This record gives sequence, C-alpha cells and structure tokens, in this order.
Amino acid sequence: MYDRILVPTDGSECADRAVEHAIDLAAQYDAELRVLSVIDARDVGHSAPAISVDQVEATLRERAESVVEAVADRAAEAGVDVETAVEPGIPDDVITEYAGEEDCDLVVMGTHGRTGLERYLLGSVTERTVRRSPVPVLTVRDTE
Repeated sequence: MYDRILVPTDGSECADRAVEHAIDLAAQYDAELRVLSVIDARDVGHSAPAISVDQVEATLRERAESVVEAVADRAAEAGVDVETAVEPGIPDDVITEYAGEEDCDLVVMGTHGRTGLERYLLGSVTERTVRRSPVPVLTVRDTE
C-alpha cells in the first residue's frame, strides 16, 4: 500500500510523535521513509543586524541536518530504509512539492496546538499541507 512515506520534521515534540508513527508504518509496509526538514525562508530574513543572513541560514541548516540525521538513525535501528533532505522555503509549499516530486504515497506529520485568533488568521503548516497535498496526510496529535 505504501512504498514511500514522507515525514516532515522540525525536531519538536509533536513532530517526534509523528516520526514514531511514520517509522512504524514504514516498517509494517516495508516502505522507504523520507525525512524532510524545511528551513523556513521567513526565519532566515529576520535576523538581528549584527548577524548576517548567511550565518542565520547556516545555523538553521546545521540544526535541520542534525534533526533529520537523528530520525534517520532511529529509522535504521528499526530496519527501515531512509533518505533525508533539508530544503529552504515556505514549509507547506516545500512539503507538498516534495511529496509530489518524490512520488511519496503518504505524508505523516504532527499537529500543533495553536488555537484562537492566531490559528484563525495564520492557519498552520499542517492544515495547509492537508488542503494542498497530492497524497493522503496522516496527522498525529500531540497528546499533551
């Protein structure tokens, strides 16, 4: 049923719960796991004047690479084939494009507990991904 499962992660606890589900599904279906972390382009441009944009991007890239490698190690321990990627851009745009371009069959991602006016005005990466994804999206709620 699933050959390629995409799990976008930012290293948060909520994303980590989604990683658990994605690794389990990949093991059950003998699927390849694609681990993606997006360097949010909006974060790169908002640095303090004393810090260059290149420094900010390098720091964010280093953190993102560390996050995907940690997930790759967990997947390998579970016997799951894994491929990692770190891409710059707007997270929901990158996730939906990556899912389509890489022929993913499923996206597994965490939700965040954003509520009230902020959620109404901004939405969330997960909500926008669910609306625009070319493949099914399994959302994993943070239980806390």
